Amino acid sequence: MEYWAMWLVVVLLLAIIEFSTVNLVSIWFVASGFIAMLTSLLTDNFYLQFAVFVIGGIILLLLTKPIIKKKCAEREIKLNLERIIGMEGVVTSEIAKNKIGEVKVDGKLWSAISHSKIPVDATIKATAIDGVKLVVEKVKETTPKTPKKKTAKKKTTTKKVVKKES
Repeated sequence: MEYWAMWLVVVLLLAIIEFSTVNLVSIWFVASGFIAMLTSLLTDNFYLQFAVFVIGGIILLLLTKPIIKKKCAEREIKLNLERIIGMEGVVTSEIAKNKIGEVKVDGKLWSAISHSKIPVDATIKATAIDGVKLVVEKVKETTPKTPKKKTAKKKTTTKKVVKKES
């Protein structure tokens, strides 16, 4: 059996392993096996081909794994609990200091606790989740500056009355 055919079998087996797993396990060695197969066309030295396979796989692994890991981390979808943190909501049942009340965040009712008293209908922000309770804080409401009302000037029109003489 010629070396290029052996490397082709290795590449195909590693590709099958890669497709059957969820994580990137052997993709780097699939590529280095392909490079070793090309090397076998240039030389009959199996040790050189094997060195290209191993060293190439390790180099590809070291160079691309951090990049791929970063790309995969960006696509993580926040779960329902993680998504709620940072959202604003409304108090539906008064929250006394360190006592459980109720808030509505993202259309869902939550048991909530706060380090300060928050009245009903106040706007809150979810800061954390403690067990099954939402830890909230009151959102400081800013009063918007009311601009001076501009009064529209009435246009005065003068009509000329023309009398017809008969």
